[in-house]
Amino acid sequence: MTLQANAEAIAAPPHVLADLNYLVPMAERPRNYTFDPPVGVPRSNSLHEAHRVMIRDARPITDKVSLDATGFALIEHASAVRDFFDEEEVRRVYYPEVERILKEATGAYRVHIFDHTARRRIAGAEDRGAGPRQPVQRVHIDHTARSGPQRVRDLLPDDAEELLKGRVQVINVWRPIEGPLLDSPLAVCDATSVGADQLVPSDLVYPHRVGETYSVTYHPAHRWYYVPRMRTDEALLLKCSDTLSTVPARFTPHSAFIDPTAPADARPRESIEVRTLVFHR
Repeated sequence: MTLQANAEAIAAPPHVLADLNYLVPMAERPRNYTFDPPVGVPRSNSLHEAHRVMIRDARPITDKVSLDATGFALIEHASAVRDFFDEEEVRRVYYPEVERILKEATGAYRVHIFDHTARRRIAGAEDRGAGPRQPVQRVHIDHTARSGPQRVRDLLPDDAEELLKGRVQVINVWRPIEGPLLDSPLAVCDATSVGADQLVPSDLVYPHRVGETYSVTYHPAHRWYYVPRMRTDEALLLKCSDTLSTVPARFTPHSAFIDPTAPADARPRESIEVRTLVFHR
């Protein structure tokens, strides 16, 4: 770590108070379209409400958090990628880096990368609109106990049943493209602080398939963390689902948030997340 980066880390407050948007409890199943829905059908049938929560600095406890203990981990990794908005370079250079990162972090024998998303925040823009993908400012989990294994069947049909005999995780690798990141950082929740009754299976409708995610309802016991002034040589590992039911952390909520301590002229967030299937024997 450089002296400048170390000073920035030391200067970070121990926590911030910020709003996170949680699902308003509802009788019907939440549903969100990734494209313009049929005429007369709303893009989403769910409502979210902001709750002011404490989001703690994760840096002092990086030796205590892990994918299995809390559902997330912070690693140092300097990528060789020059342009994260270059799809070809990301697949050619970054995908092999991510595979190595996850094999080393988890001991897995196989990693299958199935997609990635590069985001560039534009004030007032909508996610999945005409421009770049935007930070998602609602509490959610990308996969569920059902949809994690289903992605194996969808993406690796010839090997799926054999792969599903072992442990399968869905893990995202998230990092800032420019740093230190001040604008719209990522908050991650200690998965062990979230009750199963607060995870709400929700439909994510694509043109040719329906995925399942977890929306999350509020509970004051949730313990939230972030990495202040995150650098480009750092990455967050985030566990979205895990077929092994005996580990403490299996499903990890997360959300972008507005950091009230960020300067008004902070560079708009640019980030990339890679989504993976991680296999263990």
